[in-house]
Amino acid sequence: MSEKHIESGEGHIGIPGYIGVFAILVVGTILTYAVATVDLDFIFPGANTLVALLIAFTKMICVMLFFMHVYWSPKLIWLSAIASFFWMAIMFAYTMQDYLTRGSGVFGGL
Repeated sequence: MSEKHIESGEGHIGIPGYIGVFAILVVGTILTYAVATVDLDFIFPGANTLVALLIAFTKMICVMLFFMHVYWSPKLIWLSAIASFFWMAIMFAYTMQDYLTRGSGVFGGL
């Protein structure tokens, strides 16, 4: 997108769009609270955490794309945003690998 489009304000969502994204974030927050009050362990252990992370990921995507204007940014910004997701996935993988291979020590009963 050229500088001319950015200066003229084209490609941005405007006030109604911001209100819509804000509404999505509010609904996501309420949904996170509602899911936290229900025990989803009957599906599989840790289902509450997975659902909360999925809601948080959706909210993060909305904030990143629209509030941070990545949606209308050049390809290099998109590349850095996508690279940050891969880096986060690597950090989660190493953390979970460490957590899942530990014995039942002091915190094993949790």
